[in-house]
Amino acid sequence: MVKRKESPPTQELVEIKDIKDDVVILKDGGLRRVLLVTGVNFDLKSEEERGFILGAYQNFLNSLDFSLQTVIHTRKLNIEAYLEKLKNRETEEQNELLSNQISEYREFIRSFVEENSVMNKKFFVVVPYDPIQIPRFEKSQLPQILKIFQRGKKPKIEKTAFEDIERQMSQLNQRVDRAIQGLTGIGLRAIPLNNGELIELFYNLYNPEIKEGQELAIAKTPEAVETGSDMTNILAPAALEVGSDYIKIGSRVAKTLFVLNYPRFLASGWFSQIINMPNAMDISIFTYPVETAIALRNLRKKATQIEAQIMSQQEKGKVRDPMLETALQDVESLRDALQQSVERLFQVGVCITIFGESPEELKKIETEIASVLEGRLVYTKPTTFQQLEGFNSTLPLGVDYIDITTPMNSGPASSLFPFISSDLTSDDGILYGINRHNNALIIFDRFSLENANMVIFAKSGSGKSYAAKLEILRSMMLGTDVMVIDPENEYKNLADSVGGSFFKISLDSENHINPLEVPIIPKDESPGDVLKSHFLNLSGLIKIMIGSITPEEEGILDRAIQETYASRNIVPDKDFSEATPPLMEDLRTVLENMDGGRGIAERLYRFTKGSYSGFTNKPTNIAIKNRLIVFSIRDLEEELRPIAMYIILNYIWNLIRAEFKKRLVFIDEAWWMMKYPDGAAFLFGLAKRARKYYLGITTITQDVEDFVSSPYGRPIITNSSLQLLLKQSPATIDAVTKTFDLTEAEKNLLLEASIGEGLFFAGLRHAYTYIVPSPFEDQIVTTKPEQLLEMEKLSAEGGEKQ
Repeated sequence: MVKRKESPPTQELVEIKDIKDDVVILKDGGLRRVLLVTGVNFDLKSEEERGFILGAYQNFLNSLDFSLQTVIHTRKLNIEAYLEKLKNRETEEQNELLSNQISEYREFIRSFVEENSVMNKKFFVVVPYDPIQIPRFEKSQLPQILKIFQRGKKPKIEKTAFEDIERQMSQLNQRVDRAIQGLTGIGLRAIPLNNGELIELFYNLYNPEIKEGQELAIAKTPEAVETGSDMTNILAPAALEVGSDYIKIGSRVAKTLFVLNYPRFLASGWFSQIINMPNAMDISIFTYPVETAIALRNLRKKATQIEAQIMSQQEKGKVRDPMLETALQDVESLRDALQQSVERLFQVGVCITIFGESPEELKKIETEIASVLEGRLVYTKPTTFQQLEGFNSTLPLGVDYIDITTPMNSGPASSLFPFISSDLTSDDGILYGINRHNNALIIFDRFSLENANMVIFAKSGSGKSYAAKLEILRSMMLGTDVMVIDPENEYKNLADSVGGSFFKISLDSENHINPLEVPIIPKDESPGDVLKSHFLNLSGLIKIMIGSITPEEEGILDRAIQETYASRNIVPDKDFSEATPPLMEDLRTVLENMDGGRGIAERLYRFTKGSYSGFTNKPTNIAIKNRLIVFSIRDLEEELRPIAMYIILNYIWNLIRAEFKKRLVFIDEAWWMMKYPDGAAFLFGLAKRARKYYLGITTITQDVEDFVSSPYGRPIITNSSLQLLLKQSPATIDAVTKTFDLTEAEKNLLLEASIGEGLFFAGLRHAYTYIVPSPFEDQIVTTKPEQLLEMEKLSAEGGEKQ
């Protein structure tokens, strides 16, 4: 590197004079507001949706009469805050098995982020206002001028100066409102940064060795918030070396490139591969609107020049020049579009600052960028001998010090749409997977959404139960209690590993739940309402047990249920908390002695005296006093499984309403209940009311068509803010596509997905994800027969040695 004779002081790098009232004040008097903008997973959109987004973005550009800078800021993810929360949970956790799991999980997250290029991407839009004339003040007046940006009493200064600054602020804020409105129209959310966020942002930018996402104490120091503080000294890096082909800022080196030229046609999303590169970089896109009248005048001149060249060649008898004819067609087409206000003309500049540990690393990244862009006939050059200017051009300051631009109409300019990546990373929740599009972690708290319900749809063997068990394990680490209905004994190893309870529900098991158990009365509900709700649920269960009944029989059954409970003094106007609950045979006895009830009683015989009596006619003898409760129904006949699911869920629901606590309920192979209208209605009722009781319900199924064919199937999906779709079969993909309104790209992803890959929906946000366990977690949640056999063998060998 050829160094200049003397590198400038680090303060000279900082072009910011002050940050006040959420406004960046530049040294030349310019004012800037910075907006943080959300992104979308553009690759998952259909062609129609992409066209709508780009059309809306083009309309937004056409509406501008001021310049904009868009900055794509990419750094390696800082996961320290999340790891610190896990460390605190590890200290608080009294269950030794879970405490060890938290430790393993925390180390897994830390090492995964360090060993892989897990990036954090942010999008900023800079709205500038540059006064035409800056009022001149004496140095003694400057502190008073800066106080204008503070709230409170306005200082006494010359009226003209104050009015000028107030007018400038008003015009800047009007531009901000227009920018936010335009971005909202595209489906994006834009939030202006406040003082502390601006200081933190620029401190990180000027000091790139600081990890991103870290809350900086510097933003809260008196020096940072005091009026008239020297922001230059606060933000300036500790060291700066400037060379011809890179700069060294702090302990890192940086190099800036600019886009030199473009091909004649630009396809939508052509820049996405650069935006999603797993490297630390800042990309700056400057968009300068050109007055349409000036553009038309220049284009008319250009058309005249081209026509003159064509005529000259014709007069000389030369062969026609296709390049000149194409150029004339392009100019005339653009003139028509501008004249009809279909297009606007812009000057567009693109700069890219890359960061690395050494010049060799910079060269490698530069080669990768050039390779990607040159494949699209887009060419870049480094800002040789202007690296300092290049670095400043990619800061969110709204100033292009390189000033290398290309004229573009709004159509090609919109192909640079930058907001193409959406992150689902937070400091709360659990790891659901890795975002395939930008290699970001999907860390999410399902209880932060409108409801905490979730559906998991996938074909057999695609990893749906694996994903569910992984979520259970990780949710328990954060203090959530979990209950599971397990149709295939897949959750037993998990329950054993964390000291949970495993109850086997079958015809001859020792574990029983009485379907007529006395309901517990929650504090804020009346006994009458609780009892009425319980009677309705019990009536639904009986109808699943005995099949369809007539409206007359339904009335008889309802009266019989009330009389059965009344015989035990369980009535709305009495305290029945200590009452002994009736059994199914008590209900059958009442029905036998009731006019019109004998037919129902006969159909209940096998559940009271017959072969099923051991399953439905016993007092409850289980206690829910554990963090993980698993109910296994594997050994039940298929026709009894929906009944068992209903009984278990009704029992769980009774307990949940009685004690307000953060819980999750997992219902594997939920389609068993969806086969029966009363079972489906009951499940929908739980999903609809779960949020009120701090409950999240996860329904898991492989039979999508049976699930959605129920009148309650789609409402359950609608009432589930989280949705995980793993690999689908060709036979079911059309039903899944219709149910979830998938795009063609999403449909193809689900058909081609590997085990553990799929689509993760959190509200309106979609991500293509793959599920990543730690080795420790994999041993606990695996369902592969060969792994389970090996684990059993090792366990047996260990027992023999002992």
